[in-house]
Amino acid sequence: MIHLKKIIRIADVCIAVVLIFIFSLIGFGDLCLPDRISTYSSKNISYKNIYTVDMGNNSQVDFQNNTRVSPSESEIKILGIIPVKATKVLQETEKRVYVSGESFGIKLYTDGVIVVGTKDVETANGKCNPAKEAGLEKGDIIISINNVKMTDSSQVEETFNDNNGKDYKIVVKRNGNYKNFTLKPVYSQSEGKYKVGVWVRDSTAGIGTVTFYNSENNSIGALGHPITDVDTNEIMPILNGEAVKANVTKIYKSTDGEAGSLCCDFTNNVIGSLSVNSICGIYGRYECSLVGKRLYKVAASQEVEKGSAQLLCTVDEKGPQLYDVEITRVSYRENNDEKNMVVRVTDKNLIEKTGGIVQGMSGSPIIQNGKLVGALTHVIVDNPEKGYAIFAEKMVEKSKELK
Repeated sequence: MIHLKKIIRIADVCIAVVLIFIFSLIGFGDLCLPDRISTYSSKNISYKNIYTVDMGNNSQVDFQNNTRVSPSESEIKILGIIPVKATKVLQETEKRVYVSGESFGIKLYTDGVIVVGTKDVETANGKCNPAKEAGLEKGDIIISINNVKMTDSSQVEETFNDNNGKDYKIVVKRNGNYKNFTLKPVYSQSEGKYKVGVWVRDSTAGIGTVTFYNSENNSIGALGHPITDVDTNEIMPILNGEAVKANVTKIYKSTDGEAGSLCCDFTNNVIGSLSVNSICGIYGRYECSLVGKRLYKVAASQEVEKGSAQLLCTVDEKGPQLYDVEITRVSYRENNDEKNMVVRVTDKNLIEKTGGIVQGMSGSPIIQNGKLVGALTHVIVDNPEKGYAIFAEKMVEKSKELK
């Protein structure tokens, strides 16, 4: 009898452990697996060899006409048995793009003029800040002043400098909404004229890496992350921009705690026009030859796996070269746009040249199992041999929005 009770207790403990394990898998899957999946075949989808999506007969793409249709509802299950969560599955034709890895120069002009700061003005009655008192904030986009549309920072500066103390009626765009303000200049004793106390910017320049060219709609995709204003940290709204070929002239190596960078000389060789600055990269039209570029299949996000891969990037005059890396983590959370993967540089030659990942390598394509799986986005400053990457699938999907 005692022996039987002991067996029952052991069985109860084992059942409890199994249930805890199963509910943990369910909780993890519900939190971390996507609510929407794109796939390029009718094969069952597997995550970490534990979670599966049974495609059954849910063919949701017109392969003959190469068109997308509405996604179907499916369930993610543990080992194909225990339901975890419902997900929408969209089947599409397999995508192919020309992979680049070239360094390029970025010239962007904003749609409107960005307020990057306000400052005090010294008056006869002490210091005051007219722009701040009017309600203007860092990150506001000035659309018009006194009903005149503002197109660049010099126009804004000339308008503000040409005044005799009269109020300005200003329209700004803030968080997607338009707001009206009245800005009253004050007389600066030290400068002998009226001032409004505001700094503005209308353009920026930088260096990055081209990820791919999509011949389906003649688009270019790069960076894998947005270009943000250095002062406001807001995504810069693009009016237009240029992508030009750039030559690497020097490398400042990354060290623990400090990200290095590529130094490049811009050329007059335009490779594309830029029109979209988004959370998953910058996009536009390419204006260059694709001769010599290699066509790669684009991996669906669920095809990306931990393990060895290669990074295609430019760090010297030899142009794009492949270097060994390892994908150490894969995340399917949909709100994790720029950090779908963690990548570690394992190639000794690249580490010797750059210290790991440096600024300017953002957008470098990641190749695994013969497919384009992602693009580098950020260096992990405390460990520069590691960095984050975005799924290539997201970038290519974004590029298709260019009509």
